[in-house]
Amino acid sequence: MDADTIIDIRGLRKRFGDLEVLKGIDLSVRRGEVVAIIGRSGSGKSTLLRCINGLEPFQQGTLSVEGLALRPEDAQAMRALRQRVGMIFQSFNLFPHLSAGRNIMLAPGLVKGMRGSDGEQRARALLARVGLAEKFDAFADQLSGGQQQRVAIARALAMDPAVLLCDEITSALDPELVGEVLKVVDTLAQEGMTLLMVTHEMAFARRVAHRVVFMHAGRIHEQGPAAQLFDQPQSEELRQFLSALT
Repeated sequence: MDADTIIDIRGLRKRFGDLEVLKGIDLSVRRGEVVAIIGRSGSGKSTLLRCINGLEPFQQGTLSVEGLALRPEDAQAMRALRQRVGMIFQSFNLFPHLSAGRNIMLAPGLVKGMRGSDGEQRARALLARVGLAEKFDAFADQLSGGQQQRVAIARALAMDPAVLLCDEITSALDPELVGEVLKVVDTLAQEGMTLLMVTHEMAFARRVAHRVVFMHAGRIHEQGPAAQLFDQPQSEELRQFLSALT
């Protein structure tokens, strides 16, 4: 495995009962790379992300992050892995009884012992990074959907992850709020964060991603540089998918 490879997946198969959702996925992501995963609903995109951070067990294949194999049976190894893999979901999942700042402080306090003024200082810096410096004391119900998602991004960054997984993070937002969240992701990409993102925002994927992966029926059908994939689709499945968007 290349020293710059941060995620390495080989022969990954995942079933829900008799339904095979991932049918032998091979995928590597290099440090600092931005990879967009596109495809129809039900193609296995979100399941793949959930396998990478250990939320879903898989039946066959291997998966490693920073050279460490994912071992669901080893609770300590899984905790270590999740510290290195941040995940942002469609729904913001903020704790409603905690302020934005306290949401961000929670995991570093529990896992790394970063509490008190150090934890607060870090949380305030992360809120500033996502454009919400003034929202430390605001609760979820006082924030717009876009603001809540930006707090969720700050919360994921609080653990200093090696890679950030983004699962359709704008799909629950009103159209006018999508841009403010994508702007934060764009900045993270420019700063060199390793990003693996499932998205239906094709223009954003084309502009930001180093590589686009097209999934269809549980397999990777095509992958390559964004411009190549969008302008010169090789498979009939990808041509049909892209034509349905226009």
